[in-house]
Amino acid sequence: MFKRNYSRDSRSGKATFGRSSNSFHRRSGGRRSTFKSGPTISASRFISKADPIIKAKPYEAKHQFSDFVINDQLKKNIITKGYITPTPIQDQAIPQILTEKDVIGIANTGTGKTAAFLIPLLNKVLNNPKEKVLVIVPTRELASQINQELIDFRGALRIFSVCCFGGVSISQQISNLRRGHSFIIGTPGRLKDLVERRVINLASFGTIVLDEADRMLDMGFVADMRFVMSQMAPNRQTLLFSATINHELDKLIKEFLREPVTISVKTGETAKNVDQDVVRLRSGENKIEVLHKLLSQPHFSKVLIFGRTKHGVEKLSLDLTKRGFRAEAIHGNKNQSKRQQALRQFKDNRSQILVATDVAARGLDIPNVSHVINFDVPATYDDYVHRIGRTGRGDKTGQALTFID
Repeated sequence: MFKRNYSRDSRSGKATFGRSSNSFHRRSGGRRSTFKSGPTISASRFISKADPIIKAKPYEAKHQFSDFVINDQLKKNIITKGYITPTPIQDQAIPQILTEKDVIGIANTGTGKTAAFLIPLLNKVLNNPKEKVLVIVPTRELASQINQELIDFRGALRIFSVCCFGGVSISQQISNLRRGHSFIIGTPGRLKDLVERRVINLASFGTIVLDEADRMLDMGFVADMRFVMSQMAPNRQTLLFSATINHELDKLIKEFLREPVTISVKTGETAKNVDQDVVRLRSGENKIEVLHKLLSQPHFSKVLIFGRTKHGVEKLSLDLTKRGFRAEAIHGNKNQSKRQQALRQFKDNRSQILVATDVAARGLDIPNVSHVINFDVPATYDDYVHRIGRTGRGDKTGQALTFID
């Protein structure tokens, strides 16, 4: 019989596990655990108490959005969207991008990188209607999200964009590209295909943004990125945004950027306001049953669960649905319309749970995710960092749990 002691902490309102179970607890040291996926990661790296937000010294921005030397109507649109004080990456990157310098932006996930490049580039297009901007991202979902944010910022301004990614009809994208546009936002593979079909002439683009550049390298897009960059005008403005920098990305920076300004506002490996812990399974314990117990607690209100494989993610979503949970799945085997529908359901709180592969780990801005659960251990620690970055965003505290066999 499955037994686990649950109690509620009267101070925090959070459910805790009885000490006798030894399945969900906090350790300062942690033992090294061997995982089947990727290199060995110490279990202790999945355990970290969130820093209370009240202790954090607030960032003192040098600017307000109204201070930036940008188009007046664009300023009004920004204010209408509710933006008053820039985040650190926005505060430091926007002035540099406005001067048309190459910029490297290093910041934790969820810190407003998208607005940091969209706002100055929208202004650049307003100042020169012939200007064209290419934004390259690792996933379809991130491309759609950036495009929607662009639409929100532009308001009634006549600036048009086209999204280009796989999983949907290329003929419709070709048709859209034949209309007037200033921005193309797409994934590397589809962009390469369109360039080879001579639908996109990259020599006419004066600006390129490489967003989530580290993730594009992780996903094996380096050859496609090099192909696209080789087609660009040599005097372009290049912006690169990433949460991490490794040796391979550093080599690409030296290839692609000219005397870049580096802006780093990263505060640590993981978000300081994410409470991280592990769920240790005892021998013979049913993993789905343990997950069920967790998800049944009231404060698990909006939960993003990460799995390793497409098949596993789909199966887990169906199992949870059969158990009465409102669950959706997002992975590479789903067509784009179903992926977008699942994402909308979760964003709009019509489903409690979104089960996903790492396709949802980067860049997506999903409001008010209460918990991230790593049902399968991530392949790398960088993947872990980006997974848990979906919770504890902005001024909120989130929780991240990782299952350990």
